[in-house]
Order: sequence, then structure tokens, then C-alpha cells
Amino acid sequence: MQKQRLLLLEDDATLNETVCEYLEERGYRVEGVYDGYEAQERLYETQFDLLLLDVNTPKLNGFEVLKSAREQGVTSPAIYLTSLDSVEDLEKGFASGCDDYIRKPFALKELLIRIETLLKRNFYHEERTFIEIDSGIKYDIKNSMLLVAEQPYQLGTKESRLLKLFLQSAEEVLSHEKISETLWSYEETPSDASLRTYIKNLRKVIGKEKIVSVKKQGYRYTPKQ
Repeated sequence: MQKQRLLLLEDDATLNETVCEYLEERGYRVEGVYDGYEAQERLYETQFDLLLLDVNTPKLNGFEVLKSAREQGVTSPAIYLTSLDSVEDLEKGFASGCDDYIRKPFALKELLIRIETLLKRNFYHEERTFIEIDSGIKYDIKNSMLLVAEQPYQLGTKESRLLKLFLQSAEEVLSHEKISETLWSYEETPSDASLRTYIKNLRKVIGKEKIVSVKKQGYRYTPKQ
């Protein structure tokens, strides 16, 4: 199974190492950074499944990091880790785009539960129930299901993952590497030939023009205009 990737922003070296080690032992891939600018750089370079952000961090605080990320279209769920406890801080945190808030000191098990709860969701900061793909074709966000003429359309596991990735990253050029990270687990060997087959299969259902090949870069999903 594909390991989910988490970003941890925490300037306390001991806590950063402890959280990374704990979560990695439980099957996650965790990148630990120590200041806000470093977090911004990683968010620019990599798509994460979930963000863990300390608030009082050097150079750029967690509130600013997440607010900027949301403005850039990053929809990954985010949990703030902080010692701040006022209602005003809580309000500011949610206003900047976080999904949960855990106060220090916290139990690692509680953090894990909160992470697992958020990752069960499929789309974040999304008010719609369905995504219209084309006439008679839509995606049920809640149930992660493709509907054609209001009836469930059965996709293969890889095609289903790929469609979800495209819908979450509309108009973004997805590199072959990023797609491979989503479709194949560590135990599997990515295949360009297989990827082309999955793309072909999706195009047959949602329309050839919806998935554009970008030479030497990857693929881009263009939603219905």
C-alpha cells in the first residue's frame, strides 16, 4: 500500500525527531522541517497528504505558512501543533485554513488518531458534493465514485486513484514521478506502459480532451468549461 506523505514543521529538534520517528514506525513518510521558509519550499516542491504545523516557528510562523499555502491552492488537511490556548488564537488558526488543532504537550497516540481521522476524508476545503466532469459524467466526492448517467461506473484500482489525483489537481501539470508515487507502492515497480494504459482507459470514459499530455513533463487534467 502506498505510504501517505506528511510534512512536519516543528522547530524543537527533539520533538520533531520524536514525532517523525513515531509516525514513520506506523507506516507514514514524514518530512521534518524546522522553520517556515523551509516548509514553504517543501510545499512548493512536493504534494503532501497532510500537514503538521507548529505555530511559533522561526522566519515564518505556522499561521502564515498555511495561509499562503491555501492561497496557492494547497488543499491538504492541516493540524496545528501549538501551546497557544486563547479563543482568539483558535479562531485565527481555523481562519487561516487548518482542519484541526492540538495543544502542546500532547500524547502521540492522540496525534495519530487525529491524523487518521482526517486522512479518511477524500477532498478537503471542498463544499461541493459532486464534481461535474462532463454531460452525464460526475464524481461523487463523499463516496469516491465515478457516476455515468447517474449509475456507478467501476474503474480499476489504479484508474480510480489516477482520476482522484487529477480531480484534486485540476489544471496542474502532474509529473510522471508524482503520478507514480500515487499509483504504485514501494513494493511495486512503476511502469510507463501501464500508466499510458490507465490514461487511455480514463480518456475513454471522461473524454480524450480532458487529459492532456504535456511533452517531457507529464499530464494535465482540464475540467469542464
